[in-house]
Amino acid sequence: MFNSDRPIIMGILNITPDSFSDGGKYTCVSAAIHQAEIMLEEGADMIDIGGESTRPGSLPVPAAEQLRRVIPVITALHQSHPNLPISIDTTLSAVADEALQAGATVINDVSAGQDDAAMLSLAAATASSLILMHMQGTPQTMQDQPHYTDVVSEVLAELQQRVASALAVGVKPHNIIIDPGIGFGKRKQDNLALLAQLRQFVDTGYPVLLGTSRKRFMGNLCNVSEPGGLVTATAVTTALGVMAGVGLFRVHDVKANRQAADIAWAIRHAT
Repeated sequence: MFNSDRPIIMGILNITPDSFSDGGKYTCVSAAIHQAEIMLEEGADMIDIGGESTRPGSLPVPAAEQLRRVIPVITALHQSHPNLPISIDTTLSAVADEALQAGATVINDVSAGQDDAAMLSLAAATASSLILMHMQGTPQTMQDQPHYTDVVSEVLAELQQRVASALAVGVKPHNIIIDPGIGFGKRKQDNLALLAQLRQFVDTGYPVLLGTSRKRFMGNLCNVSEPGGLVTATAVTTALGVMAGVGLFRVHDVKANRQAADIAWAIRHAT
């Protein structure tokens, strides 16, 4: 699916009490499924489900609690939409394993397999798609004092190292997606530099996922304090990502980003 003939929109479904933008909204199964249905109606191609917030300063959530939050939602969504691609947003292989058994087909690991070495082997054994994201530090510490000499080259190099680790344990190249990790251990200028040079990530040959949705650095640029007020800002980055060749976009606001992606795609492929 990651060689799609149009950009893929991944709708975010946080089953958490404390996510930075929508924490607490979808903690019961019925509310979560209702939100998933809305996102699908608005044009989402897949749903990304997570039971642990990775907002700046957040603490790890034990596997048992993540499973309690996400498995009923994944099970219900898979039953109602058996062909829908579902990704599990976790850094723990135990959570990913049960999520895959419940119907997920994609592992979205913000630690790129560094929090739990068994994650890469699990992806290999199950032939699951694996999203490897760059992060400096941990969610608890990543925004303390992030620092780079050359953010683009450093993030590229670290992602290539994580790709090499995945390949070494048997993950197939066609199952790997890379994510530069906008907002994860980056300053405003780092995020802007990465967005300006997205083509370098596309040029690796691996599908690229872009996750800028409602990120704080855009609020600082636009003088907007509420994450929900950054729908337009996010859609602008989606359009720029499409023009750079990015294929996947992880977003809260599906309708606006579906439109932005489709228009940018049409422009990019105009003859």
